[in-house]
Amino acid sequence: MRAILGLTQDEVARTQEWSAAKVHRIEKGISPITKNDLAALLRSYGVTDPLRVDELQRLAQAARRQRQKLPYSTYGDVLTLEARRFFAYEQNADRISEVAMLVLPGLLQTPAYTRALLSGGHGTDSTRFTRLAEIRADRQQRITAADGGPRLHFYLDEAVLTRAIGGPSTMLEQLDHLGELSRRPTVTVRIIPLALGANPGLRGSFVLLEFLAEGAPAVVYLEDRRGDSVEDAPEVTDGFRDVLAELARDAAPADRTAAALDAARAVLRAGAAPQER
Repeated sequence: MRAILGLTQDEVARTQEWSAAKVHRIEKGISPITKNDLAALLRSYGVTDPLRVDELQRLAQAARRQRQKLPYSTYGDVLTLEARRFFAYEQNADRISEVAMLVLPGLLQTPAYTRALLSGGHGTDSTRFTRLAEIRADRQQRITAADGGPRLHFYLDEAVLTRAIGGPSTMLEQLDHLGELSRRPTVTVRIIPLALGANPGLRGSFVLLEFLAEGAPAVVYLEDRRGDSVEDAPEVTDGFRDVLAELARDAAPADRTAAALDAARAVLRAGAAPQER
């Protein structure tokens, strides 16, 4: 309806005194539209016919009810509100960029790696592990295995490749899986060499989601022991874009990833990497 009227998201946002991010979230189905907000939009779009207004309000109400059935809405016992918000954004992203300095990103993990990570370093009990593993597997299926899915860009610290989560055999299986994923046309894996020394990735791991829709703001997800957060303010996300730009310049090129995996396999087979359980 907005497009038919020739309006941009920014114009609608200014008219309603909303942020452009709010308009984007509503149009992408990330955030449900309230009854009052829909009424205001319809008035600004010149929709006054009572039958049409009532029909659209009923559709919006049905959408709000359906939203309660979105993936992971029943996982509130193991997921924070911020994590569920992030997954809602992730489902609609056109480009996902992740910097991982300590462990492999969840989208790249094998079940054995996930099990070792959650049951060991994170001290997760068996019930919690099972539920978190279900979420991780579902995300992988929808995002990394989907045809026409988002472009995925991963920057991995070289140490992540030899940090033997679950022991050498689990890690070797993980490296094989990582190599297979890196050959997919929608996936780019680049390694941050230890020899690079100080680099912007050392500021911490993060995920940046980007969207092709006009006016759609980028979203960054941050997670550590203190908690997690989702940010879409440009003054925040622009800083993480800068980090990605620096890593794009300094990280090893993607065509060197296979060699880095081979080198990591050699280290693991020689038993040079400490086991972490």
